[in-house]
Amino acid sequence: MDRTIKRVNFTNPKIPKRLRVAAYARVSCGKDAMRHSLAAQVSYYSSLIQSRTEWQYVGVYADEAKTGTKDTREDFAKLIDECRAGKIDLVITKSISRFARNTITLLSVVRELKELGVDVFFEEQNIHTLSADGELMLTILASYAQEESRSVSENMKWRIRKGFKEGAPWNIVIYGYRFENGKFVKESREAEVVQDIFKLYLGGLGYAQIAKKLNLRRVPPMYNGEWSPSSVRHILTHYIYTGSLLLQRYYSENHITKKTLPNNGELPMYHAANTHEAIVSEETWNEVQAEMERRTISSGATHDSKSHYPFTGKIVCGCCGKHYRRKTKRGRPFWICSTYNSKGKRFCPTSKAIPEDVLEAIVNDDIEHITTKENNILILHLNNGSSVEKTWIERSRAESWTDEMKAKAREKELERRKQSA
Repeated sequence: MDRTIKRVNFTNPKIPKRLRVAAYARVSCGKDAMRHSLAAQVSYYSSLIQSRTEWQYVGVYADEAKTGTKDTREDFAKLIDECRAGKIDLVITKSISRFARNTITLLSVVRELKELGVDVFFEEQNIHTLSADGELMLTILASYAQEESRSVSENMKWRIRKGFKEGAPWNIVIYGYRFENGKFVKESREAEVVQDIFKLYLGGLGYAQIAKKLNLRRVPPMYNGEWSPSSVRHILTHYIYTGSLLLQRYYSENHITKKTLPNNGELPMYHAANTHEAIVSEETWNEVQAEMERRTISSGATHDSKSHYPFTGKIVCGCCGKHYRRKTKRGRPFWICSTYNSKGKRFCPTSKAIPEDVLEAIVNDDIEHITTKENNILILHLNNGSSVEKTWIERSRAESWTDEMKAKAREKELERRKQSA
C-alpha cells in the first residue's frame, strides 16, 4: 500500500496583546478619613487591574489634598507624562469629578489622550472616552461637575463671610498664638520674640538684620529652618498682634483658579476689636507701619518697584548659588548676594556688593544672566550661549562720596571741634 504524505503548515497562534492599564485616584483633603479612603481606592484598583488576565498592571497614581479644579496634582502630571511616553493604553478612574472639575481642563486632557490612543474609563458614569458618544457625554457631565464645584465654593464663601460679619476669626497658624476653641490664645515664649522684633525694627534695624540676630540667638521660628527677612516682615505687618482682627484682607479669585488676591476694596473688610490678648499695642503697630513707609520712600523704592529693576533674577552668586538683590545706601543703589545680606559673611565669604552703575556700564541687552566670581570677576552669559569674562573696579572711598556726604562730614567735624574746645 502506497503511503500518502501530506504537508501540514503549522502557524504560531497569535497571543492577544495585553492592555497596559493604570488607575487614577484622588481625595480632596488631608483628614484621616480621607487618607483611609485614598488607601482603599489604591488597594481596590490594584486588585481590579491585576485580576484581569488581559490587562497588564502599570500602577495606581494617587493625589492627596489637591483640589480637582487645579492642575498642580503631581501624580496626575506623572500619569499624563507616562501616557505621552506610550506606556499606558487605558486609564481607569472613579468619576469625572475625581479626574477634573474644570470642563476645559478635562476635555483638553481627554482629547490629547484620545489622539495618543489612550482610553479613559469613568466608572460611575460608565463612559469610555474612545467610544463614539464619549466626548458628548463628558461635556455634559463635566459641566455639571464644574457647576457643583462652583456651588460648593459659593456656600463655603457665604459661611466664611457670615463669620467675618459676626467678628469670628478664621483659623490660621500664626507665630505668637495658638487657635483654641475658636479663639487665639497667646503663646508666651513666642509673644516675647514678637515684641522683640517690633522693638528692634523701631530701634533702626532692618528685616535682614533682625533675622540674622534671631538666628544667631538660635530663636526657633514657627517651622523648621531659619528666620528670613520675609518672615520678619510678615510679623511686622500682621494686624493680629494688636489684639484685634482685620477680616477679609484677602479673597479667592474664583472656584477654578482659587488664586488668593489682596482685597483692595473689591469686597468689604470687617474690623473685630479686642477679640484676643494683644502682644503689641496698636500705637506700636502703627509706628512700625509708618516707619516702613518712611524707609520705602527714603530708599527711593516703590511698592511695585521689583518689576522695574533690570537685574532682578539675573545675577547669581558664584559662592553660594543664590541670586543677588537690590539695596540702597545713602541714596546709591547696589546689588548684594541674598545669603550674604541675610546671614552674613560667614555663610558666603567671597561675595561682594556691586554698585548698580558698574553693572549698567558693563551689561547690555544680550546678557541672559551673570555669575559673580572672586576678585571682582563677572561671567556674562550671553543669549547666544557664549560667555564673556569682565572685571569691575571698585571706586575708592573718596570717589564714592557725594557732595552732600562731604558737606555732612564737614558739619560733624566742626561740631566735634566745638564740643572739644
